[in-house]
Amino acid sequence: MILSYVYKLRPSGNQSAKMQSWLDMLRASYNWCLADRIETYHYSFIQGPYCSLRTKAEAYPLTCCIVKNGATGNPWKNNGKKRNAGTIQDAALVDLKAARPWYKSIDSDVLQRNIARLNTAYKNFFDGGGFPVFKNRSNFRSFEYKPGRVKFKGSKVYLPKIGWMRFFNSRPIPDRFAVRSVTIRRRTDGWFISVRLEDKSIPELMPRPTSEVKTAVGLDMGLTRLVHCSDGSDVPNPRFATNQKTKRTLRIRQRRVSRTKKGSRKRKKRAAEVAKLHSKVSNRRNAYQWQVANKLVKKADAIVVENLNIQGMVRRCKPKLEEGTGRFLPNGQSAKRGLNRSILDASWGELINKIQYTAAKSGKVLLKVNPRDTSRECSACGHIDKANRDRERFICTRCGHFDHADKQAARNIKRKAVAEYGLTLRLRSASTPSGVEVLKLVIKKVPTDCGKPKQLSLFETPSTELTVPKGREHDTRKGKRRVPGNLGRQLELFSQDMWNASSAESPFF
Repeated sequence: MILSYVYKLRPSGNQSAKMQSWLDMLRASYNWCLADRIETYHYSFIQGPYCSLRTKAEAYPLTCCIVKNGATGNPWKNNGKKRNAGTIQDAALVDLKAARPWYKSIDSDVLQRNIARLNTAYKNFFDGGGFPVFKNRSNFRSFEYKPGRVKFKGSKVYLPKIGWMRFFNSRPIPDRFAVRSVTIRRRTDGWFISVRLEDKSIPELMPRPTSEVKTAVGLDMGLTRLVHCSDGSDVPNPRFATNQKTKRTLRIRQRRVSRTKKGSRKRKKRAAEVAKLHSKVSNRRNAYQWQVANKLVKKADAIVVENLNIQGMVRRCKPKLEEGTGRFLPNGQSAKRGLNRSILDASWGELINKIQYTAAKSGKVLLKVNPRDTSRECSACGHIDKANRDRERFICTRCGHFDHADKQAARNIKRKAVAEYGLTLRLRSASTPSGVEVLKLVIKKVPTDCGKPKQLSLFETPSTELTVPKGREHDTRKGKRRVPGNLGRQLELFSQDMWNASSAESPFF
């Protein structure tokens, strides 16, 4: 079993300055090693069979490492085996410390893990990822120790060549767990240590097979509400980054940054205030999503979500050009910008990942279905039509089924999972002798065999059930007539019934 814990460090001033100097030197070493591999590749495959253009020495297997990501240096080991680029650059660390003595202050394991970081970047590139890029101060903020070098004692941690350092011991490290890797990372609000723990005696948590799933809940991601569940419940969306208070604070702080001189100390101070606000919003969103994930996982054995292409949803609109002049025409991007911000603020992808992790930890399973027509299909008759949905309202054009659009989509998502994965959902019930009852979805259909609609007066109610309860005719605080909370909803449903009944007699149908 593998766990990952994150603690906040409490370094002294000297320790913080030392770790910052390590980051600067490690970033320079990383960029030099990347430039060396790129240069070796150009010499070997683009600019001719040369190991070096300065000496015009030709590249041979005995003198140069001719590989896809080779590096300059001795390509052979003492046992006669060929070295890879990472091994060649590891051996060159001795020459690096001799040429630049200030690199001796860095632990040797940290320097080697820095080169391993570049090896991982190249491996991801050959597996289909992006090509490694040169690092700057904004995207190079961590260094790593090898396992076994870091020691923990209560609320103190020992880092080689840095010393003992206090940290906030928010959760104790479990017994029998071995430390596999330790990463020191600098963030806006301080230094943090990430510890990766492993205990081989505890088996990995396997997700529950679909044959053992007895209950399921469908989740539909939204913006007005963060999540709509198929059982009728929902989760509110706090809008941490797009609420008016946060947007106003961010606008003020960004304006302060723009008024300072570039490269000045004051500009760095103002920019740090903007970064702290973003970090605060991110931490609040992260904590809230963990609470939501734990709440949703407790609902059923299987959690069903849509397999959304979020990157495609927030992609910019294609530009439109006017024929003849070549000028750009309005393409709707200005109107879509607010939608993109709301989607990114909701962070659906991170929430789904947290739900999947929490489900696996609880012995449950996360299922994904195709999102096609989930919000356009009627759960009553199965009719699919774009005109069924009117913003947050769902009105079937065939049977007249009326419901909330997102909750309707959540039920369709659950129904798709039952069909695709062959789930047999059951519900515990004390009314049956065996105590097991097959779960059936009860869907209310709007009656279409109503008679001629009745024209209501201004203060007339459709039935005695919609009258104001006795004792609630007036509000004692404001002296105004008090209307029950569900009265408006019942009036809307009654009007919809009347409209469906009269649709056949209307000249427009």
